Amino acid sequence: MRPPLPVVAPVPIPETRLTPQPAKAVPITPARTPAAVLDTGWEKRIRSGNIAPDMSIDLHGHNLAGAHVRLNQALAAAIARDVRVLLVVTGKPPKASSHGDSSRRGAIRGEIGHWLETSPYADRIASVRIAHPRHGGDGAIYLILRRKK
Repeated sequence: MRPPLPVVAPVPIPETRLTPQPAKAVPITPARTPAAVLDTGWEKRIRSGNIAPDMSIDLHGHNLAGAHVRLNQALAAAIARDVRVLLVVTGKPPKASSHGDSSRRGAIRGEIGHWLETSPYADRIASVRIAHPRHGGDGAIYLILRRKK
């Protein structure tokens, strides 16, 4: 048999006013997706120019529709050959000028990001980087492709 529990007087709680505190600002950083992250070895090779593209395609000089088709064909061929680095020459981006004559300059360059995002091969693209000056600099990009699993 258990002994009866002792009776304890309630403890008074001091009156406190709860004032809403502003929420602490937490900086929102974009999530690093696997598609954007390369290991340091890759990054060093790209920065130093010690990367040799396995395949390249030159899109500048084509109209937008033709360049889009050629890009998808090149991606299909690169994936079929298990290429790791595809060099895509797009042409230089538009120069800042006060003249209105550069309206079409850099059109392919402006669209290529959208084309790659909506490509049927988007899941095979590990990363997109601006090419080293020896491979075209601002006028070209490296597409680092994922290996087959």
